[in-house]
Amino acid sequence: MRRIDFVTLKLFVAIADERSLTRAAEREHLALAAVSKRVSDLENQLGIALLYRQPKGVELTPAGHALLHHARNMMDNLEQLNADLSEFSEGVKGHVRIHANTSAVIEFLPEDLASFSRLHPHVKIDLEERVSSETIRAVREGLTDIGIFAGHVPAEDLQVFTYRHDQLVLVTPREHPLAERDGLFLREAVGFDFIGLQQDASLHSLLQHSAHSQGVALRLRIQVRSFEAICRMIHTGMGVGVLPDLAVRTYLPALDVRVIPLHDPWARRELKVAVRNQDNLSLTAKQMLDHLRNSGVAGEGSTLPS
Repeated sequence: MRRIDFVTLKLFVAIADERSLTRAAEREHLALAAVSKRVSDLENQLGIALLYRQPKGVELTPAGHALLHHARNMMDNLEQLNADLSEFSEGVKGHVRIHANTSAVIEFLPEDLASFSRLHPHVKIDLEERVSSETIRAVREGLTDIGIFAGHVPAEDLQVFTYRHDQLVLVTPREHPLAERDGLFLREAVGFDFIGLQQDASLHSLLQHSAHSQGVALRLRIQVRSFEAICRMIHTGMGVGVLPDLAVRTYLPALDVRVIPLHDPWARRELKVAVRNQDNLSLTAKQMLDHLRNSGVAGEGSTLPS
């Protein structure tokens, strides 16, 4: 294994992506014979078959899929290493990567990251918005330093801390039959059409689970990929939806909708922050983790806008 080089790993990733030695050779600007020899040498060195050769291309064997997983991680780490070192030459004093779900990105992170940047102006912050399941997977696979996600999503193999709490509300068109209610339970709204997020979103799974536990079903009419899209659909009278209170208020000035508190216990939702191993974080990532945890403690005392 010590003799496997990065050129061969990069080539193997290209073969997996293209499902063809010929197309991988073109992508990596190598001769087809050189590509074939590198793959054969790699298989001989490992003593296992990595590819199934087929008339129209190649497919990965189970061993090939295992190698691909590690090869991608190693290539990502190499790219990150190059990026980090180049940033240091340009005056950057640290780098931290964060994956976070939409709720955190809209509701809390703008202020929290801004305050961190004021304390550490030479630190580069890479933030990617992902659904909670993708965020947890990225932390597990080392693709990000810190992940922020909905607290009901399992993450047993990670180190998890409380970040914030948000309040879920029902959003309706202004002239909707429920629009004048001061509060309600989800079961009181299930007779109406719902606008929701895509299947892999944690909020979608939370609503479906909550409805199922009460023996009711949501009439999910439309599924979209953003809070803003849900609000716009509700604005036009296409249905109702459940969203975090602070996130909805970002769009309220431009939309004719009503916000109604939900009384269900699960509607006060916990957001969590996770890392693989706190002790193995870089100094910059540890500082960011501490900052987020402390911001969350301080923020719990604030009140929601009316």
